[in-house]
Amino acid sequence: MTIPRRRVLQLAAGAAVLPATSRIAQGQTYPTRPVRLIVGDAPAGAPDVVARLIGQWLSERLGPQIVVENRPGAGNTIAMEIVAKAPPDGYTLALVGSSAATSATLYEKLDYDLIRDIAPVAGIVRSPLVMVVDPSFPAETVREFISYAKANPGKINMASAGNGTGPHVAGELFNMMSGSNMIHVPYRGGPPALTAVLGGQVQVYFVAVSSAIEYIRTGKLRALAVTTAKRWDALPDVPAVDEFVPGYEASIWFGIGTPRSTPAEIVDKLNKEINAGLANLQIKAKFAALGNTPMPMTPDAFGKLMAEETKKWAKVVEFSGAKVE
Repeated sequence: MTIPRRRVLQLAAGAAVLPATSRIAQGQTYPTRPVRLIVGDAPAGAPDVVARLIGQWLSERLGPQIVVENRPGAGNTIAMEIVAKAPPDGYTLALVGSSAATSATLYEKLDYDLIRDIAPVAGIVRSPLVMVVDPSFPAETVREFISYAKANPGKINMASAGNGTGPHVAGELFNMMSGSNMIHVPYRGGPPALTAVLGGQVQVYFVAVSSAIEYIRTGKLRALAVTTAKRWDALPDVPAVDEFVPGYEASIWFGIGTPRSTPAEIVDKLNKEINAGLANLQIKAKFAALGNTPMPMTPDAFGKLMAEETKKWAKVVEFSGAKVE
């Protein structure tokens, strides 16, 4: 049977419209069932709290519950692999953090590629680390610290929460950019690392502001600088490392990702609702209490951050020689 040319054109036009119409409908109805938010850290830690705050907001806005699922271990790579291999339907999300960008290079054998397999959805928050020393340490500024480090190579021990963690790579970036030679001493998590610097067993620690701020205020630790590009509101008298080492920046950040090829309409809907949450005064206050600043972003902007941070920390990992099997 021969179909008239006009009818062929009509059918072709209809076929072109149907997928777009279907995608729009999918975006409008999503979600119709609970959504998993995979977190690569244990319950009650800072990443878990961030995920639950934004998850609760999304549950209230979207209807079906956002179920936080903790899959800790291996520098967030277990969680990222689960999401990378999940169906791209918007029902599996990832809490993507700065540690995922570091682990992309730190771990030599991964069954996924962070940039290729995880689609960016939205930024959530950013927070600094703070460079602290034992009060007896003979340096009161970053400039004095660098001078002391260069005059005493290999004699400054730097604590971290583990190989490849944020405090570790922040310290290695400082080594790389300042010409210092601090010796890395990894601990099994943040609390023992903090105890070590409080006890004078190590001299310096790049620690989360929320963990150290009370010790700083009571004089049990001396804050030399925060690691964000600018000074931090919670510690206005503490300079940024950038003031002494131009270009230095090593903040902790979190955002939301989803499997690559998830429909753009779903990604845009999630982005819109997350950004609305970050503008909400109650949500902002809760994040501020944790030492976090909202980081609203478009999907493209968050994707750019993911790519830039992955490239940046790859250079630091290579410089430090750190590897995890």
